[in-house]
Amino acid sequence: MDIRQGNIPQHIAIIMDGNGRWAMERGLPRTNGHQAGVETVKRITEECVRLGVKFLTLYTFSTENWNRPVEEVSALMGLILTSLEEEIFMKNNVRFRTIGDKQRLPEEVRMKIDELEQHTAANTAMTAVIALSYSSRWEITETIRQMMAEDIKPEDITEDFISSCLQTSFMPDPDLLIRTGGELRISNYLLWQIAYSELYFCDTYWPDFMEADLHKAIADYQGRQRRFGKTEKQIEDEQSGK
Repeated sequence: MDIRQGNIPQHIAIIMDGNGRWAMERGLPRTNGHQAGVETVKRITEECVRLGVKFLTLYTFSTENWNRPVEEVSALMGLILTSLEEEIFMKNNVRFRTIGDKQRLPEEVRMKIDELEQHTAANTAMTAVIALSYSSRWEITETIRQMMAEDIKPEDITEDFISSCLQTSFMPDPDLLIRTGGELRISNYLLWQIAYSELYFCDTYWPDFMEADLHKAIADYQGRQRRFGKTEKQIEDEQSGK
């Protein structure tokens, strides 16, 4: 799939869905699907760096996922801990960041995250953001609580101000949101931030999502006209310098 190098989305967000179903269809434990999904994360991260993507945000574990069976949650936390390999980020000059309620994470996971964020802070090729113990409603609720605690005046609350208070304030909103696994929903992910993101859904389970699938999503994105509420003529006039 041919993609134009001059129109690569600067921020791609991905809902990595289908790990459990991928494993179950093969008669394997669900955790095997999550392990296979980690390998896809490595491949897609490296390909995004190669293409020139500046921010990659991956929905790894939602606040709702804490309701899953204890055994699966425990296995996922262990997998997250072992998969955060510093070498991958350093080799690709990738900065590592997280968003989410870190206080709910096991202490060893929090320590590993803090260590990795510190060690990769100077990397400049791309920022890889892991949404961990995250949901958008939780994020917005926490932001409102923070505003009330700081006694922010109503007239000071603007869209830009709210954006600056969110956990994602260090990066631009996603240009492209990809969801794998065949489901057609957002699942409480970056609801504020994707107001004008282009959405792309595919049936491929995350462990089977290859570089070619990423290229297909980007090519689809490049074939769209992003109008941000304007008319086609206004966009055309802006592009022609009128």
